[in-house]
Amino acid sequence: MTPFADAAHHAPDPAAPSGPDPAPGGTPAGRDAVPHAAVPHAAVLDGREPARGTPDGHSAAARRVPSPRIARLVARLAAHGADPAAHEAELARFWAEVADSGTPLVEPLPGEPEHRAVTFLWRGGPGTHTVLLLANRLIDRSDYTSGLLERVPGTDVWHLCYRLRSDHRGSYRIAADRDPATRPGAPAPVPGPGSGEGAEEPSAAQTRLRALVPSAVRDPLNPHTVATRWHGPPGSVFALPDAPPQPWAARRDGVARGTVARHRLASRALGAEREVWVRLPPRPWPAELDVLILLDGDMWFGQLGAEHLFDNLHADGAVRPLAVLAPHAVDNPTRMREFGGRQAYTDFLTEELLPWAAARLPLTADPARTTVAGQSLGGLTALYAGLGQRGDRVGNVIGQSPSLWWHPGVGPGIPPHTGEGEQWLTREFTTAPVRAGLRLRIDAGVHEGAMATMARALHTRLRERGYAVTHTEFNGGHDYVCWSGALADGLAALHTP
Repeated sequence: MTPFADAAHHAPDPAAPSGPDPAPGGTPAGRDAVPHAAVPHAAVLDGREPARGTPDGHSAAARRVPSPRIARLVARLAAHGADPAAHEAELARFWAEVADSGTPLVEPLPGEPEHRAVTFLWRGGPGTHTVLLLANRLIDRSDYTSGLLERVPGTDVWHLCYRLRSDHRGSYRIAADRDPATRPGAPAPVPGPGSGEGAEEPSAAQTRLRALVPSAVRDPLNPHTVATRWHGPPGSVFALPDAPPQPWAARRDGVARGTVARHRLASRALGAEREVWVRLPPRPWPAELDVLILLDGDMWFGQLGAEHLFDNLHADGAVRPLAVLAPHAVDNPTRMREFGGRQAYTDFLTEELLPWAAARLPLTADPARTTVAGQSLGGLTALYAGLGQRGDRVGNVIGQSPSLWWHPGVGPGIPPHTGEGEQWLTREFTTAPVRAGLRLRIDAGVHEGAMATMARALHTRLRERGYAVTHTEFNGGHDYVCWSGALADGLAALHTP
């Protein structure tokens, strides 16, 4: 598994001259490592309210478009008339090209150099009737029909093509269903777009497609994968040609390795023991190590292999020697119960975890060299820890795609949220005394809808209150493959040697 693969697929212009059909995409390749300062991970925004996903003036909104490569395939099949042998040979050639290039297929769009046509594919089998793309924040989960692939009639080719801005990075999985006649117990088939079959009631289609979601798997034609939360099936990763490089993500040979160990400590604040991953840099060490508290350690170190990211940051001299304390979130119900703007978890991090580690390791006591970072609900938890800490132990916060919909008393699950009105944590930062010296970084994906809107509003309010705050937007969704690059950027900015 390549957790944060920086893969990009390239394809020739679909308007190429006639002759042998060009391959649908180039061989997947990682980008060369470059000086990171030369290529920012995302658009860094000042206090102005940006247009949605338009740091360079070009829309990042995704929309379905016809696939140039599929159009060429359909034209070639039509040119063969009713010759089944020629059709079979054409399809075999198509799938051989796809296997060689990898998926999704990425092609230029005439007259739109800042966008690409991105075609997701699935090779159907006997009885395949429904294929659903689950692309992080590109499909509407309230209407799964938006992610249905179409079938080229009479073939095993299923496809869906998006127009995406050329700096997009994301993850996805695919769920395929067979006709109930060939797979007993399966949900009834759902007609795909343009299938010509009778439309189904929207609520019934949504229910049937939702039942497919647990069976989603990685794309077998894409070798680049990422772990999913709570040990679900891995997803596939794609990055378009202008996606910012992530030079620190993948394991490198010849780099000095730090150590990662798991420990347990008893927490009075939480009333339970907690496991903690402790990552230490290669020796020799300075007199004091900088500190990062990284929430969801079971994901970062238990599944994503984040130790390679920290090894590479240190090897390149991008950060001062850094000790990482990464507590285990236990499970989703525990995480939902403990994370958020809860004083008990803030006390665990700042009044228990930090002193426990400082008693065993040469850690700095300087808040300016101590950071807490988290993602999603962990992002809100990190932001609240910076505000709600009892002392001044933490001077830096990285909140990535923070779940600003959270408020005290919220029930289990994620409530509907539109981003309208002032959110609870924003009000807390407005009414609480300003914490002098606290530096904050807020990251969000331009495809995160209301969450991106709420992040912008929090950034604006923090600036108004005089905080040192940086807000970045990346062209992606609610996704570890985006958070990893933004996390590295944040650490390089906050822990510069």
